[in-house]
Amino acid sequence: MKDFKEKIVVITGAGSGMGRSYALEFAKLGAKLALNDYDPKGLAQTVALLKKAGIKGVFSKAFDVGDKAAMNDFAAAVQSKLGNAHVIINNAGVGGGGQPVWAMDDQSYERTLQINFFGVLYGTRAFLPQLLANDEGAVVNISSVFGLVGTPNASDYCASKFAVRGFTESLMVELEESPISVHLVHPGGINTNIAKDSPNGEEFARKFLKTDPDDVAKEVIQCIRSGKQRLVLGHQSLPLWLMSWGVSLERRNRLLYSMLKGMLDPKLYAVARRRAP
Repeated sequence: MKDFKEKIVVITGAGSGMGRSYALEFAKLGAKLALNDYDPKGLAQTVALLKKAGIKGVFSKAFDVGDKAAMNDFAAAVQSKLGNAHVIINNAGVGGGGQPVWAMDDQSYERTLQINFFGVLYGTRAFLPQLLANDEGAVVNISSVFGLVGTPNASDYCASKFAVRGFTESLMVELEESPISVHLVHPGGINTNIAKDSPNGEEFARKFLKTDPDDVAKEVIQCIRSGKQRLVLGHQSLPLWLMSWGVSLERRNRLLYSMLKGMLDPKLYAVARRRAP
């Protein structure tokens, strides 16, 4: 897919960060936009920015992407108001609970998986029939560099992003002979609120969140145009990508632990340390 003029682009999580950047970049290319976010205030701000830039006719709806019925209603509303979607960008996500496995509560796992994975699943399944009806289109699912390697204090988040990866790679194979392209994005170190809002998020942000989300949006658009199926990008994303397949699991885990040890709560980790004989 090369040209986005007059094409209908659906973006979840468009109230801030990468989602807002996707909206602004696709608008510059003449796309018609259907936007979602859980936060109605943030979503309204994105729509206001688009109007200020002279973009009209944006359809937006605030709801939780982890609500399957709400997602199906959104897809029906997009079809009714704008027509069949051409591009679906399943971008909405939340940070994890920021605790080790033994300290994390069940609700954190359930919430993170419901939004980060099932939101992607529901969005893909709701809009894929519209893309197929157009006989062209693109599915863009946002995983993370933490869908490449597991990191401490992020088992809920990593589980959700690994799930997105597995789901999307399966979909790629299933649509191999289809006119629909499927793209899997592993961003890392992007300067958004998702990590900042997690426990120890401010410290993590200062160290690792260096990449402008506008740069990500431009790369994703180029990815769709070129047909590239996997995109790994952002600050320190390349070392993690190489580490995910070029280093033994044992060595990788030691490296990750040494890199992140200073950000781990010693009181929480004391219960798991080896005891002297």
